[in-house]
Amino acid sequence: MGISAEAQSGLQEEALIVPRPNQISFSASTFILPKKLRMVVSGPEQEKAAGFLGTWLARNTKTKAKTTTSSKGELVFTASDDLADEAYRLSIDEDQILVEASGYAGYFYAIQSLKQLIRNASAETTGRIVLSGMKIEDAPRFAWRAYMLDEARYFQGEAFVKQQLDEMAALKMNVFHWHLTDDAGWRIEIKKYPKLTEVGAQRTDSEIGVWGSGKTSGEAHGGFYTQKQIKDIVQYALDRNITIVPEFEMPGHSSAAIAAYPWLGTAKEAIVVPVKFGRHYDNYDITDPKVITFIHEVLNELFALFPSEVIHIGGDEVGYKVWEDSEHVQQYMKKNQLASPADLQVSFTNQISQYIQQQGRRMMGWNEIMGINIHNDFEEKKHDEEAETELAKNVIVHFWKGNVELATRAAQKGYGIVNSLHSQTYLDYPYKSISLEKAYSFDPVPSDLDEKYHKNIYGLGCQMWTEWTPSTKDVERQTYPRIAAYAEVGWTELDQKDFESFQKALKKVKEGWLEKGIIVGGLSAKD
Repeated sequence: MGISAEAQSGLQEEALIVPRPNQISFSASTFILPKKLRMVVSGPEQEKAAGFLGTWLARNTKTKAKTTTSSKGELVFTASDDLADEAYRLSIDEDQILVEASGYAGYFYAIQSLKQLIRNASAETTGRIVLSGMKIEDAPRFAWRAYMLDEARYFQGEAFVKQQLDEMAALKMNVFHWHLTDDAGWRIEIKKYPKLTEVGAQRTDSEIGVWGSGKTSGEAHGGFYTQKQIKDIVQYALDRNITIVPEFEMPGHSSAAIAAYPWLGTAKEAIVVPVKFGRHYDNYDITDPKVITFIHEVLNELFALFPSEVIHIGGDEVGYKVWEDSEHVQQYMKKNQLASPADLQVSFTNQISQYIQQQGRRMMGWNEIMGINIHNDFEEKKHDEEAETELAKNVIVHFWKGNVELATRAAQKGYGIVNSLHSQTYLDYPYKSISLEKAYSFDPVPSDLDEKYHKNIYGLGCQMWTEWTPSTKDVERQTYPRIAAYAEVGWTELDQKDFESFQKALKKVKEGWLEKGIIVGGLSAKD
């Protein structure tokens, strides 16, 4: 990284930033942070980013900052059209700090790096804060750097979600994948269908322990977000350069919705929201026009709430038996020349993709939406036929299971790919399965993938499934510190990554988490 010997011996601690910048050089100069900091801005994006810094300085240092539109100031924001959307330059010399970007995202990320530099310096010095001279030129490796929170299993609430968004922003992560519907609960108000939350957001008990334990908590569980809360959280995220991608599961993992409206199910039978976690069937009856209308109307309300270009439809672990046993579904398949239930699912998924595209959005789903059987380890899925019907092209395939051959097949066909391979990115897995170092070593680009397809890999997600993490502290214990490793995977180029350096920088980040009362799990002496 071109770190000078002087910097290494004297002021290196100040440059420990997570995620690690892609280019950094040091000079012999130093900048003393004044007690009154003038921040020169020339537009609303710069002023907004400066506001985040000013608020943080007031809370964490003795420096008071204010913005000015004059040409004189100790910190200057300037527009540089040569920089990409999320890129920034941060220059520090004895007279001034210069922040350069082409838009809000770059300004915001420069501020996140500067905050870490100031925090590290303040921990190293007494009295006035001294920053070493340096120049950082930085941009992310991947455009999609996601953290997923599953609230279908356990509702965590607005305050916790905002905390997660704050920590994501500090780590330069830009996608919050919000898993809001599943068998175990429906967590978002849909005004057209109020029973989704009146019935679907409540269950009488919860399975505890491990899969198939048979033990339950003995306590009812429920909760959901109103549309007013959703709008507030969406704006909170946007202010931090985070896009919220909602997940509305279909056609499987739909028990909570079917419990609310039994006519949505293929069997048309009344059920309750399941207590036991796992894969549950019935599925949506996707041969019923009334059910398709329901899905469209729910999507319409999601479109109004979430400005995200991408809408996630799940599509994973669909059990086909209920369709195989249904006479009217079999008749529909015969009429529409669909050879297998997998073809039925892909055909339905293509219809939904088209509807989403007509609204100016783009569909995303777990990689089962390709119609390929990836479940030889699931008894109920291992004999499923693969679909002859081809998935629509304007789709992002979210890989959680499979091999490089499947990823190559998807890339060859032109699909965008987000890589969230479960064995590498699932935060519900114990640290002995995915250690901090293993998380850090994950590369979203499969090692055997032909280079010409690398552009199809948009990035990665790390997934916090919550079957066995009922409380916010449980979620924190599984999320932290591994979220920082995934943040650096998404941001830092391979040739700039270094686990030893990451561990040193992480110590500073961890101090901040602990000061906020965040539980940090899985750290051994080695970590």
